[in-house]
Amino acid sequence: MDSIQERTFCKWLNTKLEARDYPPMTSLVTDLSDGVRLIQLMAGNPTGDVSLGRYNKVPRMRVQKAENVTKALEFIASRGVKLTNIGPEDIIDGNLKLILGMIWTLILRFTIADISEEGLSAKEGLLLWCQRQTTPYKEVDVQDFTYSWSDGLALCALIHRHRPELLDFYSLDFNDRHRNTRRAFTIAQDFLGIPQLLEVEDLCDARPPDERSVMTYVADQAETVSRRVEKFADLMQSVWSSRNDYETRTRKLLAAIGQRRTEWAQTTFTGTYTDARDHSTELNVYKQTTKREWVTEKQDLASLFGNVQTKLKTYNLRPYLPPPGLDLEDMEAAWSKLLESEANQSRKINSEIRKIKEDLRQKFANAANEFERQLRLISSQISSMVGPLENQQDQIDQIQQRLAPLSKDLAHVAAIEDEVQAANIEENDHTVYTYQDLDFELRLVQQTVVKKIKFIENQIVARNMSNLTPAQLEQFESTFRYFDRNGNNTLNVDEMTAALASLGIVYSDEDVDAIHAQLVGEYGDVTFEAFINLLVEITEDQTTPDQLRDAFRGLAHDKPFVTELDLKMAMLPQSAIDYLREVMPPTTASSEGGEEAEYDYEVWLDRVFN
Repeated sequence: MDSIQERTFCKWLNTKLEARDYPPMTSLVTDLSDGVRLIQLMAGNPTGDVSLGRYNKVPRMRVQKAENVTKALEFIASRGVKLTNIGPEDIIDGNLKLILGMIWTLILRFTIADISEEGLSAKEGLLLWCQRQTTPYKEVDVQDFTYSWSDGLALCALIHRHRPELLDFYSLDFNDRHRNTRRAFTIAQDFLGIPQLLEVEDLCDARPPDERSVMTYVADQAETVSRRVEKFADLMQSVWSSRNDYETRTRKLLAAIGQRRTEWAQTTFTGTYTDARDHSTELNVYKQTTKREWVTEKQDLASLFGNVQTKLKTYNLRPYLPPPGLDLEDMEAAWSKLLESEANQSRKINSEIRKIKEDLRQKFANAANEFERQLRLISSQISSMVGPLENQQDQIDQIQQRLAPLSKDLAHVAAIEDEVQAANIEENDHTVYTYQDLDFELRLVQQTVVKKIKFIENQIVARNMSNLTPAQLEQFESTFRYFDRNGNNTLNVDEMTAALASLGIVYSDEDVDAIHAQLVGEYGDVTFEAFINLLVEITEDQTTPDQLRDAFRGLAHDKPFVTELDLKMAMLPQSAIDYLREVMPPTTASSEGGEEAEYDYEVWLDRVFN
């Protein structure tokens, strides 16, 4: 019996070693003696994937072998396996009986004990399991682990019970024990992965068959069945978990899609570009974040659904039918509606933005065109003012009062233009004006009003000078305006000198400085009023036509015309010379191409004083 046990147990150990890619053993006596195989067995099956630490992999001395065996035995003990009457020296010296006892203890602990039923001992639990599995077969009567297995029918019944497609139990020749046993061994090894630990003769011819060897082999069958049940249970658990995950996530995604579509359907706009732009930004953010997450989830759910169906088909199980509304077709339909809602939302936003932009164009155009119309009206009123100076003064004062509110109107135009720019509007077919255009025109009108006010005031001052003729007033005013270069209604020393010289009034530099200082002291500056009063004083005896003709004749040396050289020889300022050359007409000879321009002062004086 020991030889059968040794061969069976050796084969059983080899199945554990091969699972860890270790070479098989040939003898329990020699191969276990150095402790290496024992450590390899303990580090892998049947006790699990653990490490026993460092050990002597190529022990040569007895002490090294003893260290290895001791390490293995201590580990076995740490796993709750009680070994009696065996020590390291028994294994090193090859005590087969004790070694077989140790291995049997391991088999009981790590294989048979796991199959025990209803709290029975390992042997009784395994026997009860065998009896229950073979109950439907009347030709089989399992009462023990010896003769009950010698005809091979019990082994065939276990195979047929769990894999009927592998063996037709009722076609067996119940009297051919050797053939039945051999067939059971072959099918178990080839199709169920159960190694043949026994020989046919060990069951059929032994009297009685070795109980421990039979139990070891049957336990392997039971373990295989348990693994199959466990594997099927794991499969079904995995399928259930995947189905539950698929349904939960599909419901969640469909609900999110429905919620998004409802939100889009209920979208309202406030009519402002900022609000419409916020909706557009929100839609773009959705496309770049939420939608991409949903696309990924949709693909994952389709893959998960396919995996469930593949698992079920692999084991010939019924295909998975999701609850109503959770099929892939339902998801595709919901997704199509989502894309349609997204397109509608985009169109609504774009339409709103276009409408708001057009409204802003029209709003700005209305304000700008109306503002420009008011400016044109004021300009027209200024240019068409007639009548007594006092009436014109009242009119221009009223116009100036009307200009004040226009600054607020222009600020309103600027605010609308800010809205237009914020909406990225670059073109406007409803107006040709911009805020900058209107601002420039407003300042121009304001300047025109100021000049008009000064002009009227100056006209009133000039009119009050009763000893001046209208022609003189016009001449003096045009002279003042011509030399008032910066338009501030005052003349500095150089400007006053040039203005007087253009009128034929020439003073020395000292006299001009004195006159300018006197006027500044009296009037605060050489204003138009001060200039007119000065000319009144001067022209009382110097500005008669005859006096001016005599003055020009003196400059011209009694010629009927004057040249630029004559004017320069008279030491007139260049500004006065430029003015006289501009206003005096050329003579006929000069017009026909004379060498030096000749100016007819007689004709000019007639125009000025007539």
